[in-house]
Amino acid sequence: MSVEEGTANHGRLLGTVRGPQDVKRMTAEQLDILAAEIRDFLIAKVSRTGGHVGPNLGVVELTLAMHRVFDSPRDRLLFDTGHQAYVHKILTGRQEGFDKLRQRGGLSGYPSQAESEHDLIENSHASTALSYADGLAKAYALRGEKRSVVAVVGDGALTGGMCWEALNNIATAGNPLVIVVNDNGRSYSPTIGGLADHLSSLRLNPGYEKVLDTVKDALGNTPFVGKPMYEVLHAVKKGIKDAVAPQAMFEDLGIKYVGPVDGHDVPAVEAALRAAKNFGGPVIVHAVTRKGYGYRPAEDDEADCLHGPGAFDAETGKLLAVPSVKWTNVFADELVAIADERPDVVGITAAMAEPTGIATLARKYPERVYDVGIAEQHAATSAAGLAMGGLHPVVAVYATFLNRAFDQVLLDVAMHKLPVTFVLDRAGITGPDGPSHYGIWDMSVFGVVPGLRIAAPRDSATLREELREAIAVDDGPTILRFPTGTVAADLPAVRRVGPVDVLAESARTDVLLVAVGSFAGLGVEVAARVAEQGYGVTVVDPRWVRPVPAELVELASAHRLVVTVEDGVRIGGVGSALAQAMRDADVRVPVKDMGVPADWHPHGSRAQILADLRLTAQDVARDVTGWISSLDATPVDPAANGARAQS
Repeated sequence: MSVEEGTANHGRLLGTVRGPQDVKRMTAEQLDILAAEIRDFLIAKVSRTGGHVGPNLGVVELTLAMHRVFDSPRDRLLFDTGHQAYVHKILTGRQEGFDKLRQRGGLSGYPSQAESEHDLIENSHASTALSYADGLAKAYALRGEKRSVVAVVGDGALTGGMCWEALNNIATAGNPLVIVVNDNGRSYSPTIGGLADHLSSLRLNPGYEKVLDTVKDALGNTPFVGKPMYEVLHAVKKGIKDAVAPQAMFEDLGIKYVGPVDGHDVPAVEAALRAAKNFGGPVIVHAVTRKGYGYRPAEDDEADCLHGPGAFDAETGKLLAVPSVKWTNVFADELVAIADERPDVVGITAAMAEPTGIATLARKYPERVYDVGIAEQHAATSAAGLAMGGLHPVVAVYATFLNRAFDQVLLDVAMHKLPVTFVLDRAGITGPDGPSHYGIWDMSVFGVVPGLRIAAPRDSATLREELREAIAVDDGPTILRFPTGTVAADLPAVRRVGPVDVLAESARTDVLLVAVGSFAGLGVEVAARVAEQGYGVTVVDPRWVRPVPAELVELASAHRLVVTVEDGVRIGGVGSALAQAMRDADVRVPVKDMGVPADWHPHGSRAQILADLRLTAQDVARDVTGWISSLDATPVDPAANGARAQS
């Protein structure tokens, strides 16, 4: 029987669920059936749209238990990262929206206040939910409201420093708060670090409570021998407890610990959650789950248990998209080639070795790659230490995640003029994952860092070239940014002026179109469209956008109008920086900057969002034509253009 047939034939119970109250009324037998139906539903729906299937298959029973014990939305359920909230969406009346999951007009891939009163936090960056929970619990306590706060955090997220800052404050406050640790031994890939080792020891010693009960019974049956002997026996008990399981690590913080419990056993999880709810203080419930549980292709996927695939065949788990060369693949291959030549090159990533391509380097040089867990701040400063030690670290993260380490890049790396290369995957508008994952901030945010150079390759050839140039820099940090998806076809330059590539030019010098990175091809198409209106356009790719190349300012001075188009926010972006550099050089050519407005743009395909933002070839050409035609009635004064008079 196919997954589709299974969903049709066995989804009758799921069809009766319109809210959490429907789940509360079910028997244990019905819950088992419902869990199976939810898995069939997830596989059938997500296989069509793509999305986070592995994490959600692993939390079916856990989410069912949470909604049976707590009363959402009065009780607040907070999902750290949020990519494991699909089951929560199903149980809160949003089944119909899964036909367009992560698509324009459909459900978000993360919790969304606009979708449901059952969703509260939308930030899909890891290790934040405990801080939200701490603040909520304090607010409810101060207001005298008897409401439960539940935060679901993965063992991978616990590698992030914010979690431990939050735990320290949660323990100090002592407010009622339930922390569910969803422990599947993975974040995107297998979780690493000391905490992961501790939790692994728990998974390997599920009978530790029996040992503790034996000790407890022995203490209870021991004849009265005075306080000293009791303290000795109590110490023995604590010693055994610490030796068998490191939950004392949490209890030493002042947070009660319950578990581990089988996260796929609804009654067991329910019992643990009810005990935690009634405790009256902060409690950690440690649930051991299996990512991809119940779906063999996900369980057998060693890389990431089908963490977030595109559309796939529901029967086999194989991706439906035709394999293509991705930007990430080009970076990964070139990094290995460079590492072959330079033994000082090492790689760092933050729990994303496969998605960023660092895993390719790790397979060849495992001793030269460091996965620091979900800890971007630590990654940046650890890279600074590596650079101080004579190495050249390459830190590969998604563009949206480096924002979390701004202070470290600024003061720990750049201020020390250290040679660290940050490679930002998924830069610009990425599409289906929504605003928290758009990599539109980096050129603006990091453009203010003194001594930092930023490169934006346009194709595979320039990616390889600029990566080598970045790693060759030995007196300060560099950033290399590129988008997601299939790499653009190589676009050779007509000529090069300093570091600037000229991609197209005309006998007329009406417009200088500065096309940043992946917009290079769009720039060439725009030039052709504008030429049909009788105007000449010079299209250039700066290659290195920060600091602004002097040659780019010189080229600007030789044109009547400068237009920049970039896949990043306009405020403080490349266009803004170029305009400032032109003012400093007394070049008075007008500048029009086109880019992404600083806002929270909804999820959808990249093409849809760029069309909404008028960042298509047709829209840009229309605007450029309008701007240059409006200058026709204005006489040109070469002397007023400073450097232009010298060109």
